[in-house]
Amino acid sequence: MALSLNEVYSVQKTREDGVLLVKCNITDLQDAVYDCEYVSRPEDGFGLNPTIRKWLDDNCDFPVADYVPPTDEESRLIMPSLSARQFRLGLVGAGVSPEAVAATIAALPAGTERDRAQIEWEYAETFQRGHPLVATIANGLGLSELQVDALWLAAVNL
Repeated sequence: MALSLNEVYSVQKTREDGVLLVKCNITDLQDAVYDCEYVSRPEDGFGLNPTIRKWLDDNCDFPVADYVPPTDEESRLIMPSLSARQFRLGLVGAGVSPEAVAATIAALPAGTERDRAQIEWEYAETFQRGHPLVATIANGLGLSELQVDALWLAAVNL
């Protein structure tokens, strides 16, 4: 059983110089065959990377797509989760009190949506940037997407 590169579907540059994203079909050490995305770094001598780099050298006419930066929405979807503590401290750091969040949730129309928002706010252990509750809180408090992004990124290190 050995790693093997079976087929390369596409190659795309990344924001890091010389680092490529290779969509390919491989066989792994357990003889499982599957499609994957492989991040290939120029100096990486492990796993399939030497094979991929040799394939790239041997197939220099293969098209390499330019790097396309993610959209703001795509960037939000890959932001790290925040613990409840980080999220709340991030809000406070942005000038938003827990009472203001509670009032925003309480102002929602009575029913399932408000009940769910209340439960999420009180009991969730982590928060994802793309979660509907984050949008509900932001809208209720008049925070823009960019303000929430800044709050989120500041809270990651709390």
